[in-house]
Amino acid sequence: MDNKILIVDDAAFMRMMIKDTLKKNGYENLLEASDGEQAVQTYKAEKPDLVIMDITMPNKNGLEALKEIKEMDPNAKIVMCSAMGQESMVVEAIRTGAKDFIVKPFKADRVLKTVQGILG
Repeated sequence: MDNKILIVDDAAFMRMMIKDTLKKNGYENLLEASDGEQAVQTYKAEKPDLVIMDITMPNKNGLEALKEIKEMDPNAKIVMCSAMGQESMVVEAIRTGAKDFIVKPFKADRVLKTVQGILG
């Protein structure tokens, strides 16, 4: 599959987990960013088909990055990741234009279902 997916999380092992799940299922074109600032820059440069982004990150959090990316590209497809208990942030993210959200700790099949649901 040729979809370009940007994975944004300040925890390297979280990025690795998502990458492994996607790679096993045929997604090859995977990009990474470790904070919201990097996410915005990478989005600008690479125009990925989908962004999977953590909400809680240093430098610029996921909500701020989401807003910036949506201003740049209103059609951006972004899925937010949140820990349990961040419901208000999730609501805010959906209001700002996130397509969906995944709750941590991740279940591989949930990540996959979400990605396939958005990318078809």
